[in-house]
Amino acid sequence: MDKYGLIGFPLGHSFSISYFNEKFHNEGIDAEYENYEIASIDSLAEILDTTPNLRGLNVTIPYKEEVIKYLSPEARSIGAVNAIRVSYKGSKPYLKGFNSDVIGFTRSIESMLEPGHHKALILGTGGAAKAIDYGLKSLGLETRFVSRSARKGNVITYDEVTPQMIAEYNVIVNCTPLGMYPRTEECPKLPYEAMDQHTLLYDLIYNPDETLFMKKGRERGAITKNGLEMLLLQAFASWEFWHGRE
Repeated sequence: MDKYGLIGFPLGHSFSISYFNEKFHNEGIDAEYENYEIASIDSLAEILDTTPNLRGLNVTIPYKEEVIKYLSPEARSIGAVNAIRVSYKGSKPYLKGFNSDVIGFTRSIESMLEPGHHKALILGTGGAAKAIDYGLKSLGLETRFVSRSARKGNVITYDEVTPQMIAEYNVIVNCTPLGMYPRTEECPKLPYEAMDQHTLLYDLIYNPDETLFMKKGRERGAITKNGLEMLLLQAFASWEFWHGRE
């Protein structure tokens, strides 16, 4: 039986284990998907050593960037990885990394973009944010990151996001855990009063269905979407990557 799984910490919110095991059951695939909740990325070596029938992994918070050091060089172009194909050269595992977040996100948001959507704010600077940045740029949008603390480069703080900036950067993607269950009363600090029907808010969170970030934007007329479709599309893409159909 082939094994697949998810590495991250914590994994109580995981969608992948139920999705893939249901897929295997429904399609008669002799495989099993497991959660590998590891407190350090260094534990990946132990998983590989003790699971010789491992064929693929998904990667979630906080290891989408840290895992790159274990992978083949192709994984470095985006700066974050969430899918790994495991093959073997002799008895030695060979890991090739991909980012199905990019595919899931771009396919999910592309039809929502309007002619006036040229610039985007990306909330957060972690692995998911890097994938979203790559995806938005591939769709022709100019991007800026928003962080809690001041940083060098193309990064501003939440205090620097003005109403005028909201009008200019009218696509906003939340890549932070703010608003995720059970802390549903939280949301990114933004001038929501400046949003209108030309604003597009996309939240990578899918539990709850509508985050406070989305709700406050919707009340001002903004178009909103959560991350569930992206999650499904990236799961499809992961399966393709694992079987060499990239």
